[in-house]
Amino acid sequence: MASSDKYMQDKLDERRQLGNYRTLRAESELVDFCSNDYLGFARSPFLKDEIQREIENSPESLNGATGSRLISGNLTYAEELERQIATFHQSEAGLLFNSGYDANVGLFSSLPQKGDTIICDELIHASVIDGARLSYANRYTFRHNDTESLKNKLKQAKGICYVVIEGVYSMDGDTPPIAHIIALTEQYGAHLIVDEAHAIGLYPQGLITHLGLQDKVFARVVTFGKAMGCHGAIVLGSGILRQYLINFARSFIYTTAASFHQLAAVKMAYQLVTRSGADILRLQQNIKLFKQGIKPNPAYPLLQSDSAIQCIILGNNVKAKLAAQQLQTAGLDVRPILSPTVAQGAERIRICLHSYNTTEEIDLLISTINNIIHAA
Repeated sequence: MASSDKYMQDKLDERRQLGNYRTLRAESELVDFCSNDYLGFARSPFLKDEIQREIENSPESLNGATGSRLISGNLTYAEELERQIATFHQSEAGLLFNSGYDANVGLFSSLPQKGDTIICDELIHASVIDGARLSYANRYTFRHNDTESLKNKLKQAKGICYVVIEGVYSMDGDTPPIAHIIALTEQYGAHLIVDEAHAIGLYPQGLITHLGLQDKVFARVVTFGKAMGCHGAIVLGSGILRQYLINFARSFIYTTAASFHQLAAVKMAYQLVTRSGADILRLQQNIKLFKQGIKPNPAYPLLQSDSAIQCIILGNNVKAKLAAQQLQTAGLDVRPILSPTVAQGAERIRICLHSYNTTEEIDLLISTINNIIHAA
């Protein structure tokens, strides 16, 4: 019998040969065009000071939570924060999770049951897929943003049906045809769940609330580790959904609760986002500047996106990694997205724009990309 070390080494060698071997990289001095810190909250001295002030105002708070929320880790502060966030997003209730991954795994592993159906957009977050696999429900995917494909899958659904989409897609940066999808879910009696991870920032309350459609959606997942600049997540929905997750979501039940520091950071970030109109405007202007500056090349298309996520398709891992290396040599932190994270042929460079990127930095980004995609 082969040893586990040999198995692991063979798999790593195979990944190297395919050109998609992953390694960790520490922070760098390059200009940030890869992080999810869309509004600059993670680096905000003001937010850091506000968090510290909140902690100092609660001298009785502990360094750690000491246990799960069902044992010793629950706080009145956490429950008040859940109510405040739910109100902000115009939802009846919410339940905090330690990360977006935990939220999606907890929601989708506990709510759909064997005999039910989960229908996901083919580009849905990996955490949704992992949670759905644990549910034993029937699972289907529909072609990205293709409502006819969704309709065909809805016709096949059995039991209680849950349709899952993102407000802004993490790898393409585009938004779904929400109104048409809602019409279909209502027609077929399905429940719509929206992952809003990358929509927060450009839309402070998320895309669904921005469009006034919150009453048409069964549940939303909002994460705090991107535009909110801190960590954690919340599942928004009805009061009965909150109580159900407290009782059945294993990633909530069997984990140590968030520390007071983490909760304070989330609370202060929400206070800051209500005063961040100027940052959101700068982000919108930077997105427009970037899109206007890229000279189209059909061989290496810029995907249609109005969000902070902008992607140029290079077509294979080698070209994507080479383009990223050229950008990094120019002082710009842009990362390649390789298969199997995206489908073969859809390998790309993924550019994340921010409110704090200067015009000069974006001009350098534009000129470097134009040189790459128009090189002889």
